[in-house]
Amino acid sequence: MSTGGGEARAPGTDQTADGLRRSGAALRLLRAERVGARLAGRRIEFVDWGFYAPEPWRNFPHVHSCYELCYTYAGHGTFRVGGTERPIGPGELFLARPGDVHDIVADESDPMGIVYWSWAVLQDGATKGAGTDAADLMDAFTTGEHRIAHVADGPVPQILLQLAREAAEPGPGSAEMIGSLASALVVACARALSEPPSRTPSRTPSRQAPATPGGPTVTTMIRYLHDNYHRPVRMPEVAAQVHLSERHAARLFRKFAGCTVHAYLARCRLEAAAQLLCDPGHRDTPIAAIARSCGYLDRRHFSESFQRHWGVSPADLRAHGGTTHLAVSSVTSSSCK
Repeated sequence: MSTGGGEARAPGTDQTADGLRRSGAALRLLRAERVGARLAGRRIEFVDWGFYAPEPWRNFPHVHSCYELCYTYAGHGTFRVGGTERPIGPGELFLARPGDVHDIVADESDPMGIVYWSWAVLQDGATKGAGTDAADLMDAFTTGEHRIAHVADGPVPQILLQLAREAAEPGPGSAEMIGSLASALVVACARALSEPPSRTPSRTPSRQAPATPGGPTVTTMIRYLHDNYHRPVRMPEVAAQVHLSERHAARLFRKFAGCTVHAYLARCRLEAAAQLLCDPGHRDTPIAAIARSCGYLDRRHFSESFQRHWGVSPADLRAHGGTTHLAVSSVTSSSCK
């Protein structure tokens, strides 16, 4: 969390914060760019960039179908997510994952200034990178529970400052520079907001102690579902990936993943569909085509499943740009149940 008044700060930390205060608004210029990165079989597409000056402000409870990240370069405020209220201070990175009901309020006496950005994580259709440390890191980021990290002394603020400067004054090879910085930003944020083991490259288990079926086996099945959600997937082929019987594979999956293979596959498809619906590059793609690309052959079944999972129809999600504003009273009452 935030540093205390007597805590030593790394050289250049204050300068970076001042730089973001002066030039962070230039990040908005990246909205006109198609910024993306590829990492471990995933395509990360940046959806939005923004900047709030350290003046009194607030937003209201809402959700996104993408990952929204904010970095506080000055001041203090409150981040409410999932019915929990968290104080936020300078140098903190905080995250709202897809479906998180959240809102942000800046303190009146010391209002915080933030830069924010959001990205969608899409399967790339390629298996390159599967089983690598980068894949494990992104798995930890997308499925973990961490939402706040103190990153003032790390690379995140410096990367943001460099992105702002490149957006304001593009140089030769600017698109490549922005793409490289965006890739570094994804990795830096994933490291900061993942469990510590995911930040350290994992070593191959000892040959004298072969892995027993369990977490790693389920990880293999999960990766297979992510790689193949766009087509019909049957349990026999999932079980074949880990050389187990259907019954044993299904029981193991439920024990370690907390849900059935069918439920996980449905969630994977619906999350991918929501990200595509919010992608400006797919604004003119028919909803039926998006449904088919995510493994749904029946448009009606897709719409009913989408409404049940996200609480809005595919058309409404697209029309509102991926943000649904909720009545404060309804959020308060639901979070107390």
